[in-house]
Amino acid sequence: MPRSTRALGTLGAVLLLAPLAACGGSDDAAAADGGSATEAELTFVGYGGDGQDAMIEDWQEPFTAANPGITFVNTSPPDVAQVKAQVEAGAVSWDVVAVAPAAAQQNCGTLFQPVEYTGVPETDLVEGAVGECYVGGFINSTPFAYRTEAFPDPATAPKTIEDFFDVQAFPGQRGILTNVQNGILEYPLLADGVAPDAMYPLDVDRALAKLDTIRDVTTFAPNVGALQQAVGSGQVDMFMLSDSRLLPLLEQGLDATIVWDKTVTTLSAFAVPKGAPNGAAASKFVSSLTDPAAVAAISADLGTAPTNTKAELQLSENQKKLEVYGPVNTGETVLQDVDWYAENYNEVTTKLTNWLAG
Repeated sequence: MPRSTRALGTLGAVLLLAPLAACGGSDDAAAADGGSATEAELTFVGYGGDGQDAMIEDWQEPFTAANPGITFVNTSPPDVAQVKAQVEAGAVSWDVVAVAPAAAQQNCGTLFQPVEYTGVPETDLVEGAVGECYVGGFINSTPFAYRTEAFPDPATAPKTIEDFFDVQAFPGQRGILTNVQNGILEYPLLADGVAPDAMYPLDVDRALAKLDTIRDVTTFAPNVGALQQAVGSGQVDMFMLSDSRLLPLLEQGLDATIVWDKTVTTLSAFAVPKGAPNGAAASKFVSSLTDPAAVAAISADLGTAPTNTKAELQLSENQKKLEVYGPVNTGETVLQDVDWYAENYNEVTTKLTNWLAG
């Protein structure tokens, strides 16, 4: 099946888990990409916090157990600009980087190198899970939720995305992530009447104009950790926080109500910088992320949706509350268009950055 970079399709979970095994190519193929495919210390760059802890436990440790010659050093945060600086200086030190699939696609062959994918058959995966220069690890949703104590009466509590932008009927501090992967542009358009199936191409100016209406009562968090902390400490009343960061708050006792009206989801991907010192082993590792056991483990721990349709999930009650493709979601889902973002990423992020600074 040709690799697709289009929006992700419908998820399923139908078969029993297979044991996590080493998914890898030969040392001959590895040599072409740089370094050994069997002996390496990979520098893995994630977003830190609970999410990266889960990646260490669910991905790295089983991979090292199956491939004893490959170990990991972890750091954060990922930054495409830093990848660019390393590549241009000819001094690449990162091996695996968490990245928006659109950014990996847009910079495929220049900042990121093609992945020698050797994982499970792509027919087992959701559409777009593997691109030329990335492999998807999981699907994030960024649901709209609120602290239940802020709106204790269900009859008068927020029920739609439009309510998030209605500061008169629903006063209180909002929280939004500034990363384009978390729906900062899709949500205002949905609230402004754009249908989920007519979202792309994004009308960025219209989205920013809608965000202007809540600017004075909104915390624009630069990363998921900052918003997670703001939610946990009660600094915001309603928010759009990624499922992987909302889950630990629920586990810690946060009383939050999730509004399943319209929800934005996106593929979270991993790529290998061009000229990575251990490119062969890095390709081997990212290929293993699609294994059904690896997929099930990370999805369960983070509350994210799986990329492998044959991964069987065992979810806790709190995890089920965040199952965007499960029965709890009675609303609609907007899947971010990787192709559109890849073609427009620089312009979009520049506009958003300027607006945030304005």
